[in-house]
Amino acid sequence: MLAATIVFSLMNVFVKAISHIPVVEILFFRAIISLIISAGMLKAQGVSVWGNNKPILIARGVAGSISLFIFFSLLHQIPLATARSLAYLAPIFTTIIGIFIVKEKVKPVQFIFFTISFIGVLVVQGFDSRIEVDHLMMGIFAAIFMALAYNFVRKLSTSEHPLVIIFYFPLVMLPISGVWSSFVWVMPVGIDWLFLLLVGVITQIAQYFMTKSYQSEALSKVSIVSYVGIIFSLGFGYFIFDETYNLATFMGMGLVMAGVVANVIFKKSHG
Repeated sequence: MLAATIVFSLMNVFVKAISHIPVVEILFFRAIISLIISAGMLKAQGVSVWGNNKPILIARGVAGSISLFIFFSLLHQIPLATARSLAYLAPIFTTIIGIFIVKEKVKPVQFIFFTISFIGVLVVQGFDSRIEVDHLMMGIFAAIFMALAYNFVRKLSTSEHPLVIIFYFPLVMLPISGVWSSFVWVMPVGIDWLFLLLVGVITQIAQYFMTKSYQSEALSKVSIVSYVGIIFSLGFGYFIFDETYNLATFMGMGLVMAGVVANVIFKKSHG
């Protein structure tokens, strides 16, 4: 999980580094690379790429694609660590939406943890002049759609091969992003090509490490490790993009993290 977290943080750096390339075009290249790698790995293992529960697989692909489009757009507009903090709302929405999709039980005290995280988001938005209300809403919607995707994955966990679930993500994204890109296409030049390639390849690597961690240990135990990603985002933002933050922004990020981690620890200790 630590390896996955580091690699995902690197992916965010590359996405931000090519902010002159339209987001939908970045997703197009990512989809091509991920589709080729996933299909190749499934073929090597003798597993059909089409899966069993196609409606949920497609729904997962749609939700994930929408979330990634919004999040990549956010990366182009606000500091790296702040965007990452907003993305950490996804576990909260995963739990809330899980009440309806996978019938997850939520204790009243967990809503206190959720409130702490939301207060943190408001603190970040209120004390960082670079964060507008529309950025806040983009972060929340990205987290909501990612939470939907996570819940669909949970519904598919007993019926589908993990690589099939991953395969449907670019399968859904490719035709949509391909058509859309044709209207806003910006020809990559020089190192842009390398960054686009790396976005696709390292995303696949990160998903592999993350899947292996979830297969090897309980979700509640390994998921906490992923939150150290905020440290990498702060470091990359400072050293690569000259991003700085005031004390109030750090406090807001801390509240977001505190609410999420407290919820994970609570779920771990209460089954």
